[in-house]
Amino acid sequence: MYLKECRICSSTELELIIDLGEQPWGNHFLLREEIGKEPFYPLQVVYCTNCTAAQLDFTIPKEIMFSDHTYLSGVTNSLSNHFKHVANEVDTIFFNNKKNKSVLDIGSNDGTQLKHYKDIGYEVLGVEPSETIATIANNRGLNTLNNYFNLELVNEIDKKFDVINASGVFFHLEELHSVTEGIRETLNEKGVFVVQFLYMKKIVENLAFDQIYHEHLLYYNLKTIQTLLAIHGLSMFDAYISPIHGGSIVGYVSHLNNYKISNRLLELIAIEEKSKINLIYTYQKFSESIKILKKKNIRYISKAINKHKKIYGMGAPVKGNTLLNYFDFNSNHINKLVEINTLRKGLYSPGSHIPIIMEDELTEEPDIYYVLAWNFKDEILSRHKHLLLKGIEFYFPINPKN
Repeated sequence: MYLKECRICSSTELELIIDLGEQPWGNHFLLREEIGKEPFYPLQVVYCTNCTAAQLDFTIPKEIMFSDHTYLSGVTNSLSNHFKHVANEVDTIFFNNKKNKSVLDIGSNDGTQLKHYKDIGYEVLGVEPSETIATIANNRGLNTLNNYFNLELVNEIDKKFDVINASGVFFHLEELHSVTEGIRETLNEKGVFVVQFLYMKKIVENLAFDQIYHEHLLYYNLKTIQTLLAIHGLSMFDAYISPIHGGSIVGYVSHLNNYKISNRLLELIAIEEKSKINLIYTYQKFSESIKILKKKNIRYISKAINKHKKIYGMGAPVKGNTLLNYFDFNSNHINKLVEINTLRKGLYSPGSHIPIIMEDELTEEPDIYYVLAWNFKDEILSRHKHLLLKGIEFYFPINPKN
């Protein structure tokens, strides 16, 4: 479904800024019999000349993307440790002395974030659209509804929460305004909405174009998310940049005028304004840099193949499929994708059709690991020191700046 108006402000003044071609839905990992039958969709980013929001101009229905996906948040220590830090920080700053504390997690996945809240005494409730993954969370003792969060569900839940969390899901929302209004309705008067999202400023700085995929409908900067929140009587009052996923915002949001805006948020806003990240020509330059990065990676892989190097992909993240398909790589270039997420065992990457193998089932190592899960660079290099000592190269097509 093509976009007719801005997802945030409803303006019809939208300009194409990034075109990554026709691509399959990145989380549609394939069974062998599905190879070559996967549908392709436009993967393009447009810019709203009214509110400056960057967003996809095509929407794959949420029922296709989220009812049965294979992403698990608990498979990496880095992400779990980050979630633990966030839970402890929120509790220490806002609710340390409160009794009967509660948290709602939107898009709660396998419950990794909820577990850290439960461990420090919170009553927890998750909302997760994937039946398989909601079952995993419930089996871990983490109360999870298998549903989509929106205003209608809020009316069914009929409860207010001290903390509402949305980790890496707030840019997924097809029902954006229903969800945001639902958050306002179910947030306690002095409650805190913790919104964690990929920071578009960092995506541009890191040339992390692979973080553009069909599940990510919106690409927020602080200016654009504040525009959305204000429409619904909410306001971000504090935020910081976390290194997770190459650079994410952890923002604290409340009902209007409940908390004083922090100096660190004011500083981030000033830096954002100075960087000109919200101007269209910044995105146009980003688009040109993506094309240069493509040429660089094609040269690297071609030289390695000419030297008869065996190349495996490290990880099979959804964003990796944006990169593989835009670079036109397939199993002739990268022989296998090596994963630790067992939900992807024996599947194939959409579009590029590269087989996925579990790390503990490898019988031989490659000469080069082409690291698609680059956002966990430190963890990967630490865990594979023995391979580095053996002379195996780890190549990072995206190399985030600190």
